[in-house]
Amino acid sequence: MAVIKVRNTNETISGEENVREFLAKEEVLYEHWDISKLPAELRDRCQITDDEKQTIIDTFKSEIESLAERRGYGSWDVVALSESTPGIEELLKKFEQVHTHTEDEVRAITAGHGIFIIKGSDETGYFDVELEPGDVISVPEGNPHFFTLMEDKQVVAVRLFIESEGWVAHPYKDPEFSQS
Repeated sequence: MAVIKVRNTNETISGEENVREFLAKEEVLYEHWDISKLPAELRDRCQITDDEKQTIIDTFKSEIESLAERRGYGSWDVVALSESTPGIEELLKKFEQVHTHTEDEVRAITAGHGIFIIKGSDETGYFDVELEPGDVISVPEGNPHFFTLMEDKQVVAVRLFIESEGWVAHPYKDPEFSQS
């Protein structure tokens, strides 16, 4: 289950309903998919083939289509990142820059884990959302954020898009943001 860490108060929020309630107040969608539907051999692996990516899409077809219909997404794919991904360190440096998009940024974690750092309301400030398998999050368009990996550097996630070319990141400079 996702865990939230609010940076300016050091508050930690856990438990599915608490996480959902906090994120809803920040206008961030949170859902949880039943990861046990996924074939066991794909639940913990982050180095996967294109056929295995398709298996993930097929396994969560109804969840993907439901989310797409509710939120206007027209395409989706699966991304798999690990320490064996060519250029992973350079890729992470690019990821770890606060930015916005002209559409929602969606991740449904199926293996490994990742973390969104999101700018909340003025009262909340930045908060981290640590995601585990089954966690689904949608950061609204225009909301400053970034996504990165945790220490073990591995994740498999379904991504959903409105535009067929996917997200385009628009840099966001914020003097209030600190990566500490």
